[in-house]
Amino acid sequence: MPGLTIGDTIPDLLVDSTHGPIQIHDFIGDGWAVIFSHPADFTPVCTTELGKIALYAEEFGERGVKLLGVSCDDVVSHVEWIKDIEAYTPGCNVRYPIVADPDREVIRQLNMVDPDQKDSSGLELPSRALHVIGPDKRIKLSILYPATTGRNMDEVVRVVESLQKTSKLKIATPVNWKPGEKVVISPSVSNEEAKGMFPQGYDTVDLPSKKEYLRFTNI
Repeated sequence: MPGLTIGDTIPDLLVDSTHGPIQIHDFIGDGWAVIFSHPADFTPVCTTELGKIALYAEEFGERGVKLLGVSCDDVVSHVEWIKDIEAYTPGCNVRYPIVADPDREVIRQLNMVDPDQKDSSGLELPSRALHVIGPDKRIKLSILYPATTGRNMDEVVRVVESLQKTSKLKIATPVNWKPGEKVVISPSVSNEEAKGMFPQGYDTVDLPSKKEYLRFTNI
């Protein structure tokens, strides 16, 4: 996506939402946030997604992550739509705010415009985009899905936990990593440094190159 991307500071927009006016930087505060956009209210995939996100709200909250939805319809439409969302996904309560964006200014500034889709009047529609924002208000991860493909909330939780762990320690998470599994030690950390940084120990994989760069540890 051209424009706003990983490493950029999220614009400090004042937006209208189902929870009233929100200043984005104040909303994020000193924690993390996931901002996710949806093509339109009362659409099938979006309805399934917002309900599932609501079910995962506690997991995000345990990680200090706030949730902020975005759709191009107005607040009155969002409020009515929430009734459908909660009816479709039993047990969910949509307690996170959903931003209204009838003039499409929010999705433009957040780089969430679908390059191909327009509404019946020719106006831009949001893509199915998601930004993970860190405490420094910078984008740490950005995912873009087509309108036809719903997101996987287990994956969003997984990448959030990876981002949080790797922001604190000189580690990375390997392919298919899940919370609780071993992580790899950054190549910038020498073996001597690793002994002090990871007193629990680590395992070095014996590779044909004999280069000791693939080191696993528990954290």
